[in-house]
Amino acid sequence: MTSSQINRPLEFCLLALLALFWGSSYLFIKVALESFPPLTLIAMRVSLAALLLYMVARWKGHRLPADLAIWRQLFVQSFFLCLGGWAVLAWGQQFIDSGLAGILNSTSPIFVFFITVLWTRHEAVSGLRLTGALLGLAGVVLIIGVDALRGLGQEVVGQIAVLFSAVLYAGSAIYGKRFSGLPSTITASGTLICASAVLIPLSMLVDRPWILNPSAVSIGAALALSVISSCLALLLYFRLINTLGSMGTASQAYLRVGVSVLLGVVVLGEHIHWPVALGLFAVVAGVIAINARPQ
Repeated sequence: MTSSQINRPLEFCLLALLALFWGSSYLFIKVALESFPPLTLIAMRVSLAALLLYMVARWKGHRLPADLAIWRQLFVQSFFLCLGGWAVLAWGQQFIDSGLAGILNSTSPIFVFFITVLWTRHEAVSGLRLTGALLGLAGVVLIIGVDALRGLGQEVVGQIAVLFSAVLYAGSAIYGKRFSGLPSTITASGTLICASAVLIPLSMLVDRPWILNPSAVSIGAALALSVISSCLALLLYFRLINTLGSMGTASQAYLRVGVSVLLGVVVLGEHIHWPVALGLFAVVAGVIAINARPQ
Protein backbone atom coordinates (compact mmCIF):
# COMPACT_ATOMS: atom_id res chain seq x y z
CA MET A 1 0.00 0.00 0.00
CA THR A 2 1.46 3.35 -1.06
CA SER A 3 1.28 6.50 1.06
CA SER A 4 -1.34 7.98 -1.30
CA GLN A 5 -3.59 4.95 -0.77
CA ILE A 6 -3.53 5.19 3.03
CA ASN A 7 -6.63 6.60 4.71
CA ARG A 8 -4.73 8.48 7.40
CA PRO A 9 -7.74 9.52 9.54
CA LEU A 10 -8.77 5.85 9.72
CA GLU A 11 -5.22 4.74 10.54
CA PHE A 12 -4.93 7.34 13.30
CA CYS A 13 -8.23 6.13 14.79
CA LEU A 14 -6.86 2.58 14.72
CA LEU A 15 -3.67 3.89 16.34
CA ALA A 16 -5.73 5.36 19.20
CA LEU A 17 -7.62 2.07 19.52
CA LEU A 18 -4.31 0.19 19.73
CA ALA A 19 -3.21 2.58 22.48
CA LEU A 20 -6.40 1.77 24.38
CA PHE A 21 -5.90 -1.99 23.98
CA TRP A 22 -2.26 -1.88 25.08
CA GLY A 23 -2.78 0.82 27.67
CA SER A 24 -5.28 -1.42 29.48
CA SER A 25 -2.81 -4.33 29.43
CA TYR A 26 -0.87 -2.91 32.41
CA LEU A 27 -3.99 -3.11 34.54
CA PHE A 28 -4.81 -6.63 33.31
CA ILE A 29 -1.25 -7.78 34.03
CA LYS A 30 -1.23 -6.25 37.52
CA VAL A 31 -4.51 -7.96 38.47
CA ALA A 32 -3.59 -11.30 36.88
CA LEU A 33 -0.21 -11.38 38.65
CA GLU A 34 -2.07 -11.71 41.95
CA SER A 35 -2.67 -15.37 41.05
CA PHE A 36 -0.33 -16.23 38.16
CA PRO A 37 3.50 -16.16 37.98
CA PRO A 38 4.82 -14.05 35.08
CA LEU A 39 5.89 -16.94 32.83
CA THR A 40 2.58 -18.76 33.18
CA LEU A 41 0.61 -15.55 32.62
CA ILE A 42 2.45 -14.73 29.39
CA ALA A 43 2.22 -18.37 28.25
CA MET A 44 -1.56 -18.15 28.71
CA ARG A 45 -1.61 -14.78 26.97
CA VAL A 46 0.19 -15.94 23.84
CA SER A 47 -1.33 -19.43 23.51
CA LEU A 48 -4.99 -18.37 23.64
CA ALA A 49 -4.32 -15.37 21.41
CA ALA A 50 -2.44 -17.60 18.95
CA LEU A 51 -5.43 -19.92 18.69
CA LEU A 52 -7.87 -17.04 18.17
CA LEU A 53 -5.66 -15.36 15.59
CA TYR A 54 -5.20 -18.61 13.69
CA MET A 55 -8.98 -19.04 13.58
CA VAL A 56 -9.34 -15.49 12.24
CA ALA A 57 -6.66 -16.17 9.62
CA ARG A 58 -8.39 -19.33 8.40
CA TRP A 59 -11.75 -17.55 8.36
CA LYS A 60 -10.24 -14.91 6.07
CA GLY A 61 -8.75 -17.62 3.83
CA HIS A 62 -5.13 -17.06 4.90
CA ARG A 63 -2.69 -19.94 5.41
CA LEU A 64 0.44 -20.15 7.52
CA PRO A 65 3.69 -19.89 5.53
CA ALA A 66 5.49 -23.03 4.36
CA ASP A 67 8.84 -21.27 4.00
CA LEU A 68 11.21 -22.12 6.86
CA ALA A 69 13.02 -18.80 6.44
CA ILE A 70 9.80 -16.91 7.21
CA TRP A 71 9.29 -18.99 10.35
CA ARG A 72 12.82 -18.12 11.49
CA GLN A 73 11.94 -14.45 11.05
CA LEU A 74 8.69 -14.93 12.94
CA PHE A 75 10.60 -16.53 15.78
CA VAL A 76 12.91 -13.50 15.98
CA GLN A 77 9.83 -11.26 16.01
CA SER A 78 8.33 -13.38 18.81
CA PHE A 79 11.50 -12.83 20.85
CA PHE A 80 11.30 -9.06 20.54
CA LEU A 81 7.56 -8.86 21.20
CA CYS A 82 6.55 -11.83 23.39
CA LEU A 83 9.44 -13.95 24.70
CA GLY A 84 11.34 -10.82 25.64
CA GLY A 85 9.01 -7.82 25.65
CA TRP A 86 5.87 -9.22 27.27
CA ALA A 87 7.65 -11.62 29.63
CA VAL A 88 10.10 -8.99 30.87
CA LEU A 89 7.23 -6.49 31.28
CA ALA A 90 5.18 -8.94 33.36
CA TRP A 91 8.18 -9.77 35.55
CA GLY A 92 8.93 -6.10 36.16
CA GLN A 93 5.31 -5.30 37.02
CA GLN A 94 5.55 -7.50 40.11
CA PHE A 95 7.48 -4.66 41.76
CA ILE A 96 5.97 -1.42 40.44
CA ASP A 97 2.54 0.18 39.92
CA SER A 98 0.73 -0.36 36.64
CA GLY A 99 0.69 3.40 35.90
CA LEU A 100 4.46 3.67 36.29
CA ALA A 101 4.89 0.58 34.12
CA GLY A 102 2.85 2.29 31.42
CA ILE A 103 5.01 5.40 31.63
CA LEU A 104 8.32 3.56 31.38
CA ASN A 105 7.09 1.22 28.66
CA SER A 106 5.93 4.23 26.63
CA THR A 107 9.53 5.13 25.83
CA SER A 108 9.75 2.61 22.97
CA PRO A 109 9.52 5.36 20.26
CA ILE A 110 12.59 6.98 21.80
CA PHE A 111 14.51 3.73 21.40
CA VAL A 112 13.15 3.35 17.86
CA PHE A 113 14.73 6.72 17.16
CA PHE A 114 18.15 5.79 18.58
CA ILE A 115 18.21 2.38 16.87
CA THR A 116 17.35 4.15 13.61
CA VAL A 117 20.14 6.73 14.06
CA LEU A 118 22.85 4.35 15.23
CA TRP A 119 22.02 1.23 13.27
CA THR A 120 19.20 0.76 10.76
CA ARG A 121 18.87 4.34 9.38
CA HIS A 122 15.63 3.32 7.67
CA GLU A 123 13.86 6.64 8.39
CA ALA A 124 14.88 10.30 8.18
CA VAL A 125 16.49 11.92 11.24
CA SER A 126 16.02 15.59 12.12
CA GLY A 127 17.14 17.97 14.85
CA LEU A 128 13.58 18.03 16.22
CA ARG A 129 13.57 14.26 16.55
CA LEU A 130 16.96 14.35 18.29
CA THR A 131 15.64 16.97 20.73
CA GLY A 132 12.60 14.81 21.36
CA ALA A 133 14.73 11.75 22.05
CA LEU A 134 16.91 13.61 24.55
CA LEU A 135 13.86 15.13 26.22
CA GLY A 136 12.24 11.71 26.47
CA LEU A 137 15.34 10.19 28.04
CA ALA A 138 15.45 13.08 30.52
CA GLY A 139 11.89 12.21 31.46
CA VAL A 140 12.83 8.58 32.06
CA VAL A 141 15.74 9.63 34.27
CA LEU A 142 13.40 11.89 36.25
CA ILE A 143 10.90 9.05 36.72
CA ILE A 144 13.37 6.46 38.03
CA GLY A 145 16.19 8.73 39.22
CA VAL A 146 15.08 9.20 42.85
CA ASP A 147 14.88 5.49 43.54
CA ALA A 148 18.12 4.83 41.69
CA LEU A 149 19.96 7.27 43.99
CA ARG A 150 18.80 5.28 47.01
CA GLY A 151 20.54 2.19 45.75
CA LEU A 152 19.53 -0.67 43.52
CA GLY A 153 16.53 -2.43 45.06
CA GLN A 154 13.57 -4.46 43.90
CA GLU A 155 11.58 -1.47 42.74
CA VAL A 156 14.43 -0.11 40.64
CA VAL A 157 15.09 -3.55 39.16
CA GLY A 158 11.42 -3.69 38.20
CA GLN A 159 11.65 -0.25 36.59
CA ILE A 160 14.74 -1.26 34.61
CA ALA A 161 13.02 -4.46 33.47
CA VAL A 162 9.99 -2.54 32.17
CA LEU A 163 12.30 -0.04 30.49
CA PHE A 164 14.18 -2.91 28.83
CA SER A 165 10.87 -4.27 27.55
CA ALA A 166 10.43 -0.90 25.80
CA VAL A 167 13.77 -1.47 24.05
CA LEU A 168 12.53 -4.87 22.86
CA TYR A 169 9.25 -3.28 21.68
CA ALA A 170 11.33 -0.85 19.64
CA GLY A 171 13.16 -3.76 18.04
CA SER A 172 9.80 -5.38 17.28
CA ALA A 173 8.47 -2.26 15.55
CA ILE A 174 11.55 -2.02 13.33
CA TYR A 175 11.92 -5.74 12.62
CA GLY A 176 8.20 -6.06 11.86
CA LYS A 177 8.63 -4.00 8.66
CA ARG A 178 9.96 -7.10 6.89
CA PHE A 179 6.53 -8.77 7.09
CA SER A 180 4.84 -6.21 4.86
CA GLY A 181 4.16 -8.93 2.28
CA LEU A 182 2.19 -11.08 4.73
CA PRO A 183 -1.39 -10.53 5.94
CA SER A 184 -1.46 -9.11 9.46
CA THR A 185 -3.39 -12.19 10.62
CA ILE A 186 -0.54 -14.48 9.53
CA THR A 187 2.20 -12.30 11.00
CA ALA A 188 0.36 -12.03 14.32
CA SER A 189 -0.65 -15.70 14.60
CA GLY A 190 2.76 -16.93 13.44
CA THR A 191 4.54 -14.73 15.97
CA LEU A 192 2.39 -16.02 18.82
CA ILE A 193 2.67 -19.66 17.71
CA CYS A 194 6.47 -19.34 17.94
CA ALA A 195 6.19 -17.74 21.37
CA SER A 196 3.77 -20.43 22.59
CA ALA A 197 6.14 -23.21 21.52
CA VAL A 198 8.73 -21.81 23.93
CA LEU A 199 6.67 -20.35 26.77
CA ILE A 200 4.24 -23.22 27.40
CA PRO A 201 6.89 -25.88 28.21
CA LEU A 202 9.04 -23.29 30.03
CA SER A 203 6.16 -22.24 32.29
CA MET A 204 5.30 -25.87 33.05
CA LEU A 205 8.93 -26.56 33.98
CA VAL A 206 9.43 -23.44 36.11
CA ASP A 207 6.00 -22.63 37.58
CA ARG A 208 4.13 -25.98 37.62
CA PRO A 209 0.85 -24.13 36.86
CA TRP A 210 -1.33 -27.15 37.70
CA ILE A 211 -0.78 -26.44 41.41
CA LEU A 212 -2.06 -22.86 41.16
CA ASN A 213 -5.43 -21.81 42.60
CA PRO A 214 -6.21 -18.57 40.73
CA SER A 215 -9.08 -16.26 41.63
CA ALA A 216 -11.92 -15.58 39.22
CA VAL A 217 -10.81 -11.95 38.94
CA SER A 218 -7.28 -12.95 37.95
CA ILE A 219 -8.60 -15.45 35.40
CA GLY A 220 -10.82 -12.74 33.91
CA ALA A 221 -7.87 -10.34 33.72
CA ALA A 222 -5.73 -13.00 32.03
CA LEU A 223 -8.46 -13.68 29.47
CA ALA A 224 -8.87 -9.95 28.77
CA LEU A 225 -5.10 -9.65 28.41
CA SER A 226 -5.10 -12.44 25.83
CA VAL A 227 -8.17 -11.46 23.82
CA ILE A 228 -8.06 -7.64 23.95
CA SER A 229 -4.42 -6.74 24.55
CA SER A 230 -2.95 -9.55 22.43
CA CYS A 231 -5.30 -10.92 19.76
CA LEU A 232 -7.08 -7.70 18.79
CA ALA A 233 -4.07 -5.49 19.48
CA LEU A 234 -1.69 -7.48 17.28
CA LEU A 235 -4.09 -7.41 14.35
CA LEU A 236 -3.95 -3.61 14.57
CA TYR A 237 -0.22 -3.50 15.33
CA PHE A 238 1.00 -5.35 12.25
CA ARG A 239 -1.47 -3.51 10.04
CA LEU A 240 -0.23 -0.14 11.31
CA ILE A 241 3.43 -1.05 10.85
CA ASN A 242 2.62 -1.54 7.17
CA THR A 243 0.59 1.67 6.85
CA LEU A 244 2.19 4.18 9.27
CA GLY A 245 5.68 2.70 9.60
CA SER A 246 7.70 1.73 12.67
CA MET A 247 8.00 5.21 14.20
CA GLY A 248 4.40 6.07 13.42
CA THR A 249 3.13 2.89 15.05
CA ALA A 250 5.41 3.34 18.04
CA SER A 251 3.90 6.79 18.58
CA GLN A 252 0.79 5.20 20.11
CA ALA A 253 2.99 4.72 23.18
CA TYR A 254 2.39 8.26 24.47
CA LEU A 255 -1.37 7.73 24.07
CA ARG A 256 -1.33 4.50 26.07
CA VAL A 257 0.49 6.23 28.94
CA GLY A 258 -2.63 8.22 29.71
CA VAL A 259 -4.75 5.08 29.54
CA SER A 260 -2.49 3.09 31.87
CA VAL A 261 -2.10 5.92 34.39
CA LEU A 262 -5.82 6.69 34.44
CA LEU A 263 -6.75 3.03 34.94
CA GLY A 264 -4.14 2.63 37.66
CA VAL A 265 -5.48 5.64 39.57
CA VAL A 266 -9.23 5.00 39.08
CA VAL A 267 -9.32 1.21 39.41
CA LEU A 268 -6.35 0.37 41.62
CA GLY A 269 -6.17 3.57 43.70
CA GLU A 270 -2.56 4.23 42.70
CA HIS A 271 -0.96 7.66 43.13
CA ILE A 272 1.14 9.72 40.73
CA HIS A 273 3.67 11.97 42.49
CA TRP A 274 4.95 15.20 40.97
CA PRO A 275 8.39 13.91 39.81
CA VAL A 276 6.64 11.11 37.92
CA ALA A 277 4.10 13.58 36.50
CA LEU A 278 6.89 15.91 35.36
CA GLY A 279 8.79 12.98 33.88
CA LEU A 280 5.63 11.86 32.11
CA PHE A 281 5.23 15.31 30.59
CA ALA A 282 8.83 15.22 29.33
CA VAL A 283 8.41 11.74 27.88
CA VAL A 284 5.18 12.66 26.08
CA ALA A 285 6.70 15.89 24.71
CA GLY A 286 9.74 13.96 23.54
CA VAL A 287 7.71 11.31 21.74
CA ILE A 288 5.54 13.92 20.03
CA ALA A 289 8.68 15.72 18.83
CA ILE A 290 10.14 12.47 17.51
CA ASN A 291 7.06 11.80 15.42
CA ALA A 292 6.43 15.36 14.21
CA ARG A 293 6.57 15.73 10.45
CA PRO A 294 9.02 18.28 9.06
CA GLN A 295 7.28 21.30 7.57
